Amino acid sequence: MKDLKGLYSALLCSFHEDGTINEKGLRQIIRHNIDHNKMDGLYVGGSTGENFMLSTEEKKRIFEIAKDEAKDDVTLIAQVGSINLKESIELAKFATDLGYDALSAVTPFYYKFSFDEVRHYYESIIADVDNRMIIYFIPFLTGVNISIPQFEKLFANKKIVGVKFTQGDFYLLERMRKAFPDKLIFAGFDEMLLPATVLGIDGAIGSTYNVNAARARQIYDLAHANKISEALEVQHITNDLITDILDNGLYGTIKLLLAEQGIEAGCCREPMKPYTPEMRARAKEIYKKYF
Repeated sequence: MKDLKGLYSALLCSFHEDGTINEKGLRQIIRHNIDHNKMDGLYVGGSTGENFMLSTEEKKRIFEIAKDEAKDDVTLIAQVGSINLKESIELAKFATDLGYDALSAVTPFYYKFSFDEVRHYYESIIADVDNRMIIYFIPFLTGVNISIPQFEKLFANKKIVGVKFTQGDFYLLERMRKAFPDKLIFAGFDEMLLPATVLGIDGAIGSTYNVNAARARQIYDLAHANKISEALEVQHITNDLITDILDNGLYGTIKLLLAEQGIEAGCCREPMKPYTPEMRARAKEIYKKYF
């Protein structure tokens, strides 16, 4: 059983202009993350992969391609969460059969589910699979908050081994680290990697790691070496980059930055907007500035 700790790229998916999966481009992104970025793992099917705009069959195909391309070179986590519980259960079995090292699932969103309903959702996804589950906790997008006592109830299931903590609440993060020393906590906000590392995370999962992996690794390693001032300087540069990326459109700009490196990163899926000439030009400026 693979150790799940470390740094993961939240895997982008390349799309053709008609919205179909660009399998060649997707394989290039995977190889770039493994061979060039030297990531410890890939988080497949998350927000960065535009997952919530995809059909079940498209999600399965992406899981297949990622496993086929990565093989056992890196750790693979499959994000199978959806508000369609039957789909999540189906995808959990599918990814487990493919050999994914762990599963993850976003909290069910849109409807205001009770905690008992959220708990039932996670219990149902992992009931019939021999795999580990990482809760994907991203309240600013889902509207779902989970308290320490509620996390304790979720973690009572031994298959639920950790959380992807995409939340800017460092008080909650500190409380979780203290309350659950044996559970895995992954930071999900790239711009807060340094303080999260100081608070004792076990790893991080980031969208900007697709292009900014070297700096993320520096921050993580320097913080572990207690070289906080040096790590902060790298975090400053990283956050300047993240600010510029966000101002230009998050996923599209990351794809355009990859294109500057010769990777067929493709388009974003509608209803995300197509790239404008201004967006393309700005991405080139960002690439020259930071890389």
